[in-house]
Amino acid sequence: MSYKSPLWLPGGHLQTMYPAVAIARPSVAFRRERWEAQDGDFVDVDFVDGEPGKPLVVLFHGLEGSSASHYARALMAAVAARGWSGAVPHFRGCSGEPNRAPRFYHSGDAGEVDWIVRRLRARTQGKLYAAGVSLGGNALLRWLGESQHQAEIVDAAVAVSAPLDLARGGESLSSGLNMVYTRMFLKTLKPKCLAKLAQFPGLFDRDALMAARDLYAFDNVVTAPLHGYRDTDDYWHRASAKHVLGDITVPTLVLNARNDPFLPGRYLPKTASRAVTLEYPEHGGHVGFAVGNLPGRLDWLPRRILRFFDAVQLSRSESHSATRAPGADELCEAAAHG
Repeated sequence: MSYKSPLWLPGGHLQTMYPAVAIARPSVAFRRERWEAQDGDFVDVDFVDGEPGKPLVVLFHGLEGSSASHYARALMAAVAARGWSGAVPHFRGCSGEPNRAPRFYHSGDAGEVDWIVRRLRARTQGKLYAAGVSLGGNALLRWLGESQHQAEIVDAAVAVSAPLDLARGGESLSSGLNMVYTRMFLKTLKPKCLAKLAQFPGLFDRDALMAARDLYAFDNVVTAPLHGYRDTDDYWHRASAKHVLGDITVPTLVLNARNDPFLPGRYLPKTASRAVTLEYPEHGGHVGFAVGNLPGRLDWLPRRILRFFDAVQLSRSESHSATRAPGADELCEAAAHG
């Protein structure tokens, strides 16, 4: 079910912007839990409660995203329609209330992903599937690669529009029309940072923050030093998921459009472990993938994610005696018959 863009929605920018702002988002009945973290902070998790024993899908959102994001609503609505359960944990400061600790979140936040996934695994009787979008997809892939076999507490994973090479993605977002996205992110990030400075005076340089005009400068002032990186270059290198794709043992789909403005197709990795399926359609934009006639629908991406999870389960049920994770070729074959 390779993605094909509608004729009325040409180009990576329109395919990115239009689904996010112009297509109606499905209504989802979320139930919120607040989890207290060991560092004195909290994480708000929005749940969709399904039938006991059926799978749970956890979704890690993107930069400045939330359970209200178009992709989150679309996936959780599809999960609920199956009678499955869903969970959308909010990265620090993204649930509508400032977080307490002198930190935010970042693309390499594998430790946060680990804590959340393990807590969900402990309370889930059925299959546990993980998905991540954009920044959340990169963080999920970092966790999968760094944890290797220990990440097999999830049954399968999907990363959508992840910035697999943060340096190349950062360069792309720092020029031309892409500055529209940068300005959009900074419009919400800077007020959060000013509030954080009110909580923790001197945490970072206020003047340098206000002078930041791109994500490189912002990450140099805020993201890198707050989260243990030397500077932006160190952060973008060490946090990029491309370095760990070969270490992943959980069946994983990496879905990136080649016309994604956030990471041009020429920078997409060409190799990964046998457990990883690299799927790079020509079109789709950044977390776009709209389909249908005007005004369009958001259901292609949820169907692709859930169909991959189905394919993993089908492959395992058909070869239950196998001792290794199914490879990309096997998963593609299973998906074609799923």
